[in-house]
Amino acid sequence: MPACSSPSRRRARPRAALLTGVLGSVAALLVTGAGPAVAAPPSPDKPIRSGQAWMGAGTRIEQGPASGADGGLTAMDTSGVQGIDVSHWQGAINWGSVKAAGIDFAYMKATEGTSFKDSSFNANYTNSYHAGLIRGAYHFARPNVSNGATQANYFASNGGGWSRDGRTLPGVLDIEHNPYGAMCYGLSTTQMRTWVNDFYTAYKARTSRDVVIYTTASWWNTCTGNWTGMSAKSPLWVAHWGTASPFVPSGFPTWTIWQYTATGRVSGVSGDVDRNKFNGSMTRLQALANNTA
Repeated sequence: MPACSSPSRRRARPRAALLTGVLGSVAALLVTGAGPAVAAPPSPDKPIRSGQAWMGAGTRIEQGPASGADGGLTAMDTSGVQGIDVSHWQGAINWGSVKAAGIDFAYMKATEGTSFKDSSFNANYTNSYHAGLIRGAYHFARPNVSNGATQANYFASNGGGWSRDGRTLPGVLDIEHNPYGAMCYGLSTTQMRTWVNDFYTAYKARTSRDVVIYTTASWWNTCTGNWTGMSAKSPLWVAHWGTASPFVPSGFPTWTIWQYTATGRVSGVSGDVDRNKFNGSMTRLQALANNTA
């Protein structure tokens, strides 16, 4: 993939005001909506507390504005099989309304590092299932605090497991720009490759499933050194906003899930939410859940 020269930036999370232009700004401290008021996440120029990260908390080099609606780049791609990803930052969610709005799958944060559990995971995981969505869990990686196998086992023991019920997707390794410090968590490309492979191996031993990798082309190409070692093992969930076609990290043939905006709107969720598209039909999504893909 060709390198992109867009400047680095960090997005504001759901419940904060929409980003305006490439620089963006945070205009609210509290967000209200369905359920009780929820404190807005930290603004882009302030550090977040350990354990409070989410999908996309890190800097994105290749991204422009968080959505086509903000930057006028492209319309959001709401065709095909649609999903969302959430964490405690979304507060209370009406999953029945989410399903009625045409959302077929959802991932929710379960764990981070070796000791943090998302406070909304149990409610999101259970209620999305009962509303009829296909759902799964993700782990926010902290390669600087332990080896990959330790975090994979922590994830598998705290929400990241899998069962062949037709409604549970394989777990996700969310590995991206470090929102707490150095982009690559202080690891060399060789060390990072080992870390990712150890996470994959331990997770598969625990669950029998290949872990899905969520990342950006910029992070993966930089921090793993354009590694091709996971392309035949893990489905790719690529994050790239405000574009008609996402950049795919080196070595991966294509994307399985594409996070195309950070400022989507869905009935049943207050404020902004990440929107995602599955690369295939509903039958193929069910096959991924059943491990028959």
